[in-house]
Amino acid sequence: MEDSNLSANPSIHEVIAHSAQHPDRRQLLQGAGLLGLLALLQPLTACTTPASASPRGSLGFSGIAPGMGDKLVVPPGYIAQVLAAWGEPVGIAGQMPAFRMDGSNSAEDQALQLGMHHDGMEYFALNGASDHGLIALNHEYTDDGLLHPDGFLPMTAAKVRKSQNAHGLSVFEVRRQDAGANASWAMVRPSAYARRFTLQTPFEVSGPAAGHPLLRTAADPQGRTVLGTLNNCASSQTPWGTYLSGEENWMYYFGGGKDIHAHHQRWGLREKGLYNWEAHDARFDAARHPNEPNRFGWVVEVDPLDPTSTPVKRTALGRAAHEGAWVALTRDQRAVVYSGEDARFEYIYKFVSSARMQPGGAKANRKLLDEGTLYVARFDADGTGRWLPLVHGQGPLTAANGFTDQGEVLIKTRQASDLLGATKMDRPEWLAIDKSSRWVYCTLTNNSQRGEPGKPGVDAANPRANNTMGQIIRWLEDGDFDGATFVWNHLLLAGDPANSRAEAKGNIQGDMLGCPDGLGFSPNGLLWIQTDAHATQMYKGELERIGNNQMLACDTQTGEVRRFLTGPTNCEITGLTFTPDGRSLFINVQHPGETPTDRSDPKKPSQFSNWPDYQAGGRPRSATVVIRKADGGVIGS
Repeated sequence: MEDSNLSANPSIHEVIAHSAQHPDRRQLLQGAGLLGLLALLQPLTACTTPASASPRGSLGFSGIAPGMGDKLVVPPGYIAQVLAAWGEPVGIAGQMPAFRMDGSNSAEDQALQLGMHHDGMEYFALNGASDHGLIALNHEYTDDGLLHPDGFLPMTAAKVRKSQNAHGLSVFEVRRQDAGANASWAMVRPSAYARRFTLQTPFEVSGPAAGHPLLRTAADPQGRTVLGTLNNCASSQTPWGTYLSGEENWMYYFGGGKDIHAHHQRWGLREKGLYNWEAHDARFDAARHPNEPNRFGWVVEVDPLDPTSTPVKRTALGRAAHEGAWVALTRDQRAVVYSGEDARFEYIYKFVSSARMQPGGAKANRKLLDEGTLYVARFDADGTGRWLPLVHGQGPLTAANGFTDQGEVLIKTRQASDLLGATKMDRPEWLAIDKSSRWVYCTLTNNSQRGEPGKPGVDAANPRANNTMGQIIRWLEDGDFDGATFVWNHLLLAGDPANSRAEAKGNIQGDMLGCPDGLGFSPNGLLWIQTDAHATQMYKGELERIGNNQMLACDTQTGEVRRFLTGPTNCEITGLTFTPDGRSLFINVQHPGETPTDRSDPKKPSQFSNWPDYQAGGRPRSATVVIRKADGGVIGS
């Protein structure tokens, strides 16, 4: 996991001293209200209910045991159906090559099939229907040991092109047949909506950094069109009906050579890329094309309902190792976009649009995310926080410090956040916005380097050294989602109460979990939590009893956390989207059979898992799964 933040932002002790010397912090606390302050400063409790929360649905399913086998398990009374696995054709008319279990599909085939390692996704209802819609889906990365018949070595130009075509995004159509226990979902093929977005797809660049000198290349001298999107992780659906996807660990695909510029070093660029693309595709050789890395790390916006639309990279939201981006609306209809970086000691961001959302869907809001203000979060020791504006000319964000204009601030968002003294977090991943209570939640997956020599120590928001388990933090904005300040606390600290080390016990009321990642609310108000412990962590040490990665639900009224689903061996459970009626839940099983090295042995592709096909001579496949209640009821009720 990347860790390139060497800035000297304040420790918890410095923050406390600052608070004591600045009475305005105490005045802000008084403004938060006595009851809110007491709730924030009391000892941490699991899944405590914000005072402003309204009545919600309760947990109506029987929790299941931790998972240990190569299978997907759901509670009694539920049915899980594999819907769309890696390699299935998306449904482009006349271009639907079948998946070959031996990995022998060509790069051209893969450009027409679902990509590898499904991650964030959203259900887009067609005409408001809960039985007919589109799925927009991210494909985060590839395991070249599974992707090619002979694996990673030797890497060739053809293999690079196939790997590039297995990345990106997919849009495909789905429909439910029948009802109740007889219901089943299927991909609709062919479909006029079916699309693949790969490393060859043109993306428009918009916002303040569009056309910036740092985005210009020999192939794109205007700096306004980028081929492809890369390492897309989490996702969300906007209120105006589009899909937002985050470009996360894009830096691993570039080779920087021996003399890497300080700017690229801050982003974790290495001498050689992990996938050897630079040897076969010159634009991933950052020594030859130093601006190409700057063209990745953005939030991309797609209109799944318009198959002729051009996808867009929204530079006003800042460049980062974006896990994803999630949208709230202020009371006057301005868009507020929250995002985080899945990297050790990186930051949480908020963008507030200048314009208001207009009626008319995607076309009427084409430029909504291009103008506004980007902020980075500081979590203070007294249970309050502040959004620090990332605006050129304000504070240290000047030409003297390496920022010639707002475009450069956005391209160098990390460096700008370093100078502002933002709080270094324990891998901020998915966010979820409770539209009822208006609290915003964020998973902090883990950070085993917290407190190591030469690394940042614990602080109020990240309170555990050697944080193997992770936590979920939440905040409530002062006034509205565009507030400059907020109050915060922890929803829960993940862990196993049977662990001997206090920092790994957690404080969960209910079923134990480690490494929270995916997060989202269902239509009935339950908070769903998905986990992502790596193959090197699972079944051993402090995670020994937690078992396979899983999905749990939290009833925020009672504080209970209950295990709903466990996945097959070494997979991650990710992706989280419901039909509007709450009766179908779509999740993704990513990288079943993940190896400790993240690259499978092509001679033993099913060494750890053979899910979901279980075919002799087969290989594990990431897949979208749809879950229903056998009686057709609401999920979780």
